[in-house]
Amino acid sequence: MKLDPKKPLTAAAICLLVLASACSSNGGDADGGNGNGAPQTKSSQWTTLGTRATPAEDGRIVTSNEGGQWTTYDPPATYPGTVQLPTQFISMRDGKQLAVYVTLPADADGNAVTTPLPTILVQTSYNGVAGQTVSAIGGADPYLVQRGYANVVVDVRGTGQSQGSWEAFGADEQADYAETVDWVAKQPFCNGSIGLFGVSYLGITTVLTAAQQHPSVKAAFPIVPIGDGYRDIVFTGGQVNPTFIPIWLGLVSVLGLTNPTALTDPTVGIPALLEHVISAVTNFQVPTILRALLGEPETAYDSAFWSTRSPLETTAQIQVPTFVVGGLHDIFQRSEPMTYERLKTRVPAKLLIGPWTHIQAAGGNGLPVDGVPPMNQIVLRWFDQYVKGLDVGADTLPNVTQYVLGYGHYVTASDWPHPDASARRLYLRGDKSLDTAAPAAGEASNTVAQLPIQGLCSISTSQWTAGLLGLIPLPCFENSNSAERWAIKYETPVMTEDYYINGPIQADIWMSTTALDAGLSVRVDDVDENGVAKSLTNGLQTASLRAVDDSRSRKLDGQMIQPWHPYTQAAVQEVGSGNIVLVPVEIFPTSAMITKGHRLRVAVGASNLPQGVPPVPTLLQSLAGVLTIYSDAEHPSSVVLPAVPASALN
Repeated sequence: MKLDPKKPLTAAAICLLVLASACSSNGGDADGGNGNGAPQTKSSQWTTLGTRATPAEDGRIVTSNEGGQWTTYDPPATYPGTVQLPTQFISMRDGKQLAVYVTLPADADGNAVTTPLPTILVQTSYNGVAGQTVSAIGGADPYLVQRGYANVVVDVRGTGQSQGSWEAFGADEQADYAETVDWVAKQPFCNGSIGLFGVSYLGITTVLTAAQQHPSVKAAFPIVPIGDGYRDIVFTGGQVNPTFIPIWLGLVSVLGLTNPTALTDPTVGIPALLEHVISAVTNFQVPTILRALLGEPETAYDSAFWSTRSPLETTAQIQVPTFVVGGLHDIFQRSEPMTYERLKTRVPAKLLIGPWTHIQAAGGNGLPVDGVPPMNQIVLRWFDQYVKGLDVGADTLPNVTQYVLGYGHYVTASDWPHPDASARRLYLRGDKSLDTAAPAAGEASNTVAQLPIQGLCSISTSQWTAGLLGLIPLPCFENSNSAERWAIKYETPVMTEDYYINGPIQADIWMSTTALDAGLSVRVDDVDENGVAKSLTNGLQTASLRAVDDSRSRKLDGQMIQPWHPYTQAAVQEVGSGNIVLVPVEIFPTSAMITKGHRLRVAVGASNLPQGVPPVPTLLQSLAGVLTIYSDAEHPSSVVLPAVPASALN
């Protein structure tokens, strides 16, 4: 079998492409500029993915700046040093005090400059004091400050040295963002122009604050921000994350107890410290974990709680140039390109995705390479153009830059999703092959035990601990064969040419179980000549939460390629023992090339422990079962891939 990504599947697909081309010829379907620098676009064979509030829409392909190239940008420092001002506090509307750490450029004598400057605002939950040592969690970058920026770091409500109760992006915290921007804009060190910046939690506050449209905010640079709190990580596929989430909640709690003012000013510090402890134990951290594990409906199902904490619901309101950074093995892998997608037709937007875990992405691990500069140079260029107002070519940078697994290099494209992608469906055959031909009647099914510990030692262990355990060089992180020992593995023949995929993937799995419910873990691998399987991406789905909202799901060439699962209590569909059901599984987007001589593998199992475990009520219904995957004409299990001509890599 020869898998040719250039070969259309149907005549209908050809017609769609011809029509799209005809409509966009001579710019007839292109949108002009809208006054804020938004690019020109044309119709796309993709649709968007909807949100809780909006259905999917016809997609648009960005056509502006198709020839963008990376260049070095490293101007000399304007100031010889930096200086940090004493800790300050901002009074919020309810009287709560937020701690503020200001860093300014300094002259040769170490004196802070007095000229008002453009200002970089960082809002962190990890304690600005700790950030002075570890810049990724909130410290000022001397490289940026010495090139003419004031830097302000703020401990969000209930964290660090700030007062109040922490509720992770809750309504009170988000209301604080606007008051914080107001305060910064009025300070004598600020000239009224603010750039929002941050990694992880700090990147999320960047996106949420930018969506509030404060006139002083001129640009945003979020690195590895979440998009959907429920679907990205906390309850992927309806299963609660047992690795990163406890680590993260614990980190915020511990750093919230590291409060120097408890010693230097006990009347201020000790009440704040006690407030943090009481909140963690009785209000947010501990109760949230318990509610999730026990399957409490307001937490275990999608709800207003999660909508409030999902930036994709408001990202389209951002009106300033935004540069998004993501990672192919990041904990927020799913939504980082979608954050760019929500912005690309409205404002100047760029997307950079590296081969990174969460902690690797923080500083752009491995850069510079393939012409892509170090991360701080990219940040400086973006802010120099859009916060300082200089013409330094930030607008001419490539729209999209992605590392391609298997190819081993960064490549650029005019847009994401990839404009040249086409939907390719491969069927999971009874003989465990992957084929473009649909199965025949009576083909064999395959079974696997429903063990809740699959994937325990796999690349998922590294990914869902934010890359922390990935620092240990375990062979199972590089070769998925051991992790997939208890999975059903379907493989293509050896590729006769390079096969490039770029974007989200959907697996449509026909299954039954001897238990009452089941989980499905679907991993996509690149298998080399020696049989070593490198995991490219994966999906996880609870069978009873398989309901799909077609109006919000993404399609490519008319085929669903990214399902939207409601994950509400009302959407639960019982599975029952022995019943055959279709479970669409969302597999997170990737960019990868299966090179000539390699094989593509789809491994189907019953669990992926590092990524998710069902809440206790669902887990009890899923134990001690046997999962059957069907591969016959009536139940044709398959996977839909976004195939791109390999020539696009050039």
